[in-house]
Amino acid sequence: MRSYARSDMRVLCLRSQPLPQAHPILPFAGIAPAPLAPKTARGNARDLGMADGGMADGSGTNGDALVIFTPSGKRGRFAVGTPVLTAARQLGVDLDSVCGMRGICSKCQITPGYGEFPKHGVTVAADALSDWNAVEERYKRIRGLTEGRRLGCQAKVMGDVVIDVPPESQVHKQVIRKSATVRDITMDPATRTYYVEVAEPDMHEPSGDWQRLKDALKGQWQIEGVEIDLPLLRRLQPVLRKGEWKVTVAVHKEHRGPARVVDIFPGFWEGRLYGLAIDLGSTTIAAHLCDLTDGAVLASSGLMNPQIRFGEDLMSRVSYAMMNPGGDVEMTKAVREAINALALAVADEAKIDPKMIVETVFVMNPVMHHLLLGIDPVELGQAPFALASGESISMGARELDLTAINPAARVYVLPLIAGHVGADCAGVALSEEPNKSDEMELIVDVGTNAEILLGNKNRVLACSSPTGPAFEGAQISSGQRAAPGAIERVEIDPVTKEPRFRVIGCDLWSDDPGFAAATATTGVTGICGSGIIEVIAEMRMAGIVDAAGLIGSAEQVGSARIVPQGRVHAYVLHDGSADGGPLITVTQTDIRAIQLAKSALYAGARLLMDELHIDKVDKVILAGAFGAHISPKHAMVLGMIPDVPLSKVISAGNAAGTGARIALLNVGARVAIEGEVARIHKVETAIEPRFQEHFVAANAIPHATAPFPELSKVVTLPDVAFNTGGGGGGADGGRRRRRG
Repeated sequence: MRSYARSDMRVLCLRSQPLPQAHPILPFAGIAPAPLAPKTARGNARDLGMADGGMADGSGTNGDALVIFTPSGKRGRFAVGTPVLTAARQLGVDLDSVCGMRGICSKCQITPGYGEFPKHGVTVAADALSDWNAVEERYKRIRGLTEGRRLGCQAKVMGDVVIDVPPESQVHKQVIRKSATVRDITMDPATRTYYVEVAEPDMHEPSGDWQRLKDALKGQWQIEGVEIDLPLLRRLQPVLRKGEWKVTVAVHKEHRGPARVVDIFPGFWEGRLYGLAIDLGSTTIAAHLCDLTDGAVLASSGLMNPQIRFGEDLMSRVSYAMMNPGGDVEMTKAVREAINALALAVADEAKIDPKMIVETVFVMNPVMHHLLLGIDPVELGQAPFALASGESISMGARELDLTAINPAARVYVLPLIAGHVGADCAGVALSEEPNKSDEMELIVDVGTNAEILLGNKNRVLACSSPTGPAFEGAQISSGQRAAPGAIERVEIDPVTKEPRFRVIGCDLWSDDPGFAAATATTGVTGICGSGIIEVIAEMRMAGIVDAAGLIGSAEQVGSARIVPQGRVHAYVLHDGSADGGPLITVTQTDIRAIQLAKSALYAGARLLMDELHIDKVDKVILAGAFGAHISPKHAMVLGMIPDVPLSKVISAGNAAGTGARIALLNVGARVAIEGEVARIHKVETAIEPRFQEHFVAANAIPHATAPFPELSKVVTLPDVAFNTGGGGGGADGGRRRRRG
């Protein structure tokens, strides 16, 4: 195997770093990897192209500018005057272009960000990119260019800059893994149609058409106190006359407040009404289009949350709002535009008129909640993390600028549990109903900010835990979002240390005949979240990584796939460089990032167990799109979750999205979850000293002190230790040896 030496880097040693001042949405405050030794040569920019937060980029000698791409997080330094497209290609960023940099294909459109970016440690000046040139001016004049966009082949780097690559400019389209879960739901939607026959106007009875329609709804359907918005009132008279005083009225009857007319049709209308259940995540937005008659899911789709360009994690976005006046308004506008685009996409997929979408239900975390509603999230970035409002909200869609759907459509937002436990967690509680279980259930919604529920029919607790974006492929040197070509499954032979893997979009393993041909279009591009979990767990099971998380040397491990990186080592998972592809490695810094993330997750769960005075749970439920793709065995080998029989670790899929669908299709469920949220007890990790104790112990793989007897029944972990006298890190410095 070829030898690949990369720049020296210093490894995070947890023993010598301060413990995390656990902020619910500021992952690992006070703990950060040490910087990479500077490298400024443009030809070596790829060596700096790693997920944000994995390693620093150097000090920028020779006047080179720092370029950070989102959502990939890849970064590098380039000479002033380098075209953005050139920088993207050298870093391996997924930015399309087919016209040879002539500015005619439009596929390389990018969106630069300006202002303060505390997460990245940069301030982007207004002149960070070159001025518009004649090519861009011509393209915008003839074909149009979205406000704020530039052509990557024409714009040149003039200073430090953060650049977002929108989904339509990516060669390998993001896979949004938030499909609808099959579920039996009792139909009782808030919005229904009612056929009524309205009394005609009479000279002797001078009542208005609206008054007589209300009388008809009351007399024929017992619906009282109905209200109507002015735009619909303007349509009322021509519709009544066209239907010869027979009309079908779409009425929204919320569990509180007055009923409202949302649409009106002449005569007996046999069409269908639709609703959207939307899981608004910090990374992805997923929507399920549902038929309000029978509950059928007609289409599901998703897209990347465009707010990623303002910061990958929640605290970065709060910081952006703090540091940039009007930053919250920018983020609100971006996410509302994305929701409109998503509504049109699912309507097009289902071949329905988007104006027949008359209701939308949202679940989301508190920061997304505030930004969607146009509320500055600054208070969520500092203790005591006060919400503007935690109650459920009902409003008109036009108040949120949701113009793609029916103009009179209604919106329902599930209640929040606490300052950092949001409506998405409430959606999970509605879907999984731990409050009705005889067993002690641990429900983990894995994401950038994991939300955890623990309990049974007697009591339910909740907390949030700052896992950060590593589980989604960020902060990983070869990490990427889930897209075709991303490694998602890994196996390593414990004897030969040779790997095989599968990528998204191909069912073959890398050592199967035909794999190269099957992946010729997408290639092997990087590692997504489930892939990085599996490869590190496999490295632990194969004896490549010890309990402290340290990668052994080639001599210690007995494999040429181990390559030196300064004082530490990396494991070569795939080398495609001979064919112009990427060199995909798992570095020591990658393992540290996963250790930090999994430790926070385990610590949050353990904290809730302490609160209930228990040492084990009966069942672990992995929720969320990412949770649906985690291998239970690999998750337990890493120590992400407490020890439990593997048969008792199950996936709930996108449980938050399922909760949103239930609330959309059954108005009684809204009453139920509002009551249950009031009963759920919130545990605040930020002020619990035991969280840090559990965090430190959980840094070992799988754990420094917990015995994991159920895991030991199915996996025997090699008794290895690769301590080099200071590079080991981990809770025990790499000295402890333990089995299973």
